[in-house]
Amino acid sequence: MCAPDAPEPPDPKETSAASTATNVGTAIANANLGNVNQVTPDGSLTYSQTGTYKLNDLYTGKSYDIPTYTATQALSGTGQAIKDQTDQAKLNLGELAAGQSAFLKDWLAKPVDLSNGATEARLMDLGMKRLQPALDARRQANEADLINRGIRPGSDNYAQAQNIQNQGENDAYNSLMLSGRGQAVQEALAQNSAPINNLTALLSGSQVSQPNFINANMPTIPTTDTAGLINTNYQQRLAASQANNQNIMGGLFGLGGSLLQGAGAAGGFGAMFSDRRLKKNIRAIGNYANGLTKYVFEYLWGDNQHVGVMSDEVRAVRPYAVTTINGFDAVDYGKALA
Repeated sequence: MCAPDAPEPPDPKETSAASTATNVGTAIANANLGNVNQVTPDGSLTYSQTGTYKLNDLYTGKSYDIPTYTATQALSGTGQAIKDQTDQAKLNLGELAAGQSAFLKDWLAKPVDLSNGATEARLMDLGMKRLQPALDARRQANEADLINRGIRPGSDNYAQAQNIQNQGENDAYNSLMLSGRGQAVQEALAQNSAPINNLTALLSGSQVSQPNFINANMPTIPTTDTAGLINTNYQQRLAASQANNQNIMGGLFGLGGSLLQGAGAAGGFGAMFSDRRLKKNIRAIGNYANGLTKYVFEYLWGDNQHVGVMSDEVRAVRPYAVTTINGFDAVDYGKALA
């Protein structure tokens, strides 16, 4: 009796579809487990499904609905009020900066005058505002001192003291002109840059804050090893084919020992194996007198050519001429060709 045939290997497309469906379902479940709503004193975080998109498997042709989610953050009442006020302050600073920028258009159109005349004029103005009051106070103090010492206006001593006072004031202004030029230039440049610095400060305070996005829960869908499934299917089919061949060859090895016994049971040596499964290189060459097709063939265990019939064709017209030995058909040629 022949061993049972090896089972049919699973279809790789069906296996791939089952694996992908499981992977998709697991990923969706993990996403739902990870999308945990949160509530804190400062606000809340809420997840909600807002749609789906199609994931198409090009190998199996199946489609899967993948959910999409939206995470919504909400501040507490106090936090929202603070944010609104902060946003309003930034808006106000932005509006001030916009107004300053219009002013700068005209301001920057006028270059800074750093010529000698302009610089000396600024120094004289500085001297009149800062140096001259000190010089006037010193002059008044000197005049009072002269009078207290009995030196009266109009006297030579008084005139000499006035000359010394005038020379000192002149030296002070000369020193201002010589040493104050660099300071005057720096002050002119600083005065010219002040509106620009103010605008820069306003703009820095009115910058738009970047949105604070949360780290999204992003489970991945494992990849189905389609190539591996196809290769495994091939290996399984190859193994099944080899197992079937071994079953056939195992039956053939038992034929030698049972041939005489089987032939006797079939009615003598007129019974010959004519099962297609035991033959190779089968070729029709004509017909016998009773209409059965005549074939030339070789048995699986040899290369010698034989001429005869096929048991399945004999069974169709003369079933009594066919018998079974170890699971393979044998034909009694005396009965088959009579």
